[in-house]
Amino acid sequence: MLPPRKTREIRIGPLKIGGSNRIAVQSMCATRTQDLEATTAQVRALVAAGADVVRIAIDNNADAEALIEIRRRCPDAVLSVDLQENYRLAERVAPFVNKMRYNPGHLHHHEREKSVEEKVAFLAGIATQHGLALRVGVNCGSVAPAFLEAHPGDQLGAMVASAIAHCEILDRLGFRDYCVSLKDSDPQKVIEGNTRFAALRPDVPIHLGVTEAGLPPDGIIKTRIAFEQLLARGIGDTLRVSLTVPNPRKHEEIEVGRAIIEDVAAGRFRSVPPNFGKGLNIISCPSCSRVENEAFVELAQQVKELTRYAAEKKLTIAVMGCRVNGPGETDDADLGLWCGPKTVNLKRKDESLGSFPYDQVLDHLKAELDRLIAAQS
Repeated sequence: MLPPRKTREIRIGPLKIGGSNRIAVQSMCATRTQDLEATTAQVRALVAAGADVVRIAIDNNADAEALIEIRRRCPDAVLSVDLQENYRLAERVAPFVNKMRYNPGHLHHHEREKSVEEKVAFLAGIATQHGLALRVGVNCGSVAPAFLEAHPGDQLGAMVASAIAHCEILDRLGFRDYCVSLKDSDPQKVIEGNTRFAALRPDVPIHLGVTEAGLPPDGIIKTRIAFEQLLARGIGDTLRVSLTVPNPRKHEEIEVGRAIIEDVAAGRFRSVPPNFGKGLNIISCPSCSRVENEAFVELAQQVKELTRYAAEKKLTIAVMGCRVNGPGETDDADLGLWCGPKTVNLKRKDESLGSFPYDQVLDHLKAELDRLIAAQS
């Protein structure tokens, strides 16, 4: 049996999460939102696989128009929209979704003359008007500068503080139908961050996720490490498994999520392979509609194959699929690759090493990896 959860109940359209409701499993479309045929097919495939909520990213007006048509084609799906960096799009898409996700770390980018509180009030007002839920989605690689400055050298503390601050804003506004996520690519940080938040706000429903978990099977193992620990503590009301897989395999995120919940409920905890996480760590984001070149998934697999010779080296390589999260979320990696439409940007920590075509970047990556290995010797 899963332990009882203390969170309050909220509604996402016809779905209830929190409290004694079953843990909802979500996924996110990896197709381009404006590709109506592909995105409609993926929404339907995810729902057929058992997804309780399907998330779609919008980044501009054309995406918003496409979303309206996707809703018309998928009238019964429970849809969540990822507002990305343009929170103002909420007004256009709200009538066609059940939930909106915003990232507190992105609100300062637009309309700088307005306070964060004003922007959250706008989102809460739209959500109230249309009966929507909100998700406050805090990510390790995009924590708002004000919180990083207030917690120097403590990114986890900054994440938790950001989440708490936004809960307080929504509470002051009288808005209750919200949940929170605190995500990192390190499962131990996911465990600690969510445990700390749950202790401070046991009433707030939590969405669990290990961001950029990566390719199976490692991505599944990382996710299990975090989810097993948290679910066993009564933390987690909804979750998403974020895997780097081709579009036809996105349903695997749902299957893995359900299996983890069932295993924890039955008292089955999978063992972690010896030395897992002690050597080379490759993190990669889940494919989503922000990806501007589908070759990203293949590139992530190629990086994994290319770097096998360095498996015992204590290094991190990050492979990110888009310009939204790529630049910031590769800063902490020893080597980072973030993918554009035609080229891949190669980095060493936060230092740019250049932009290279997809068919050339692996040679440059190997040369840089060899340099780091030589420096460790």
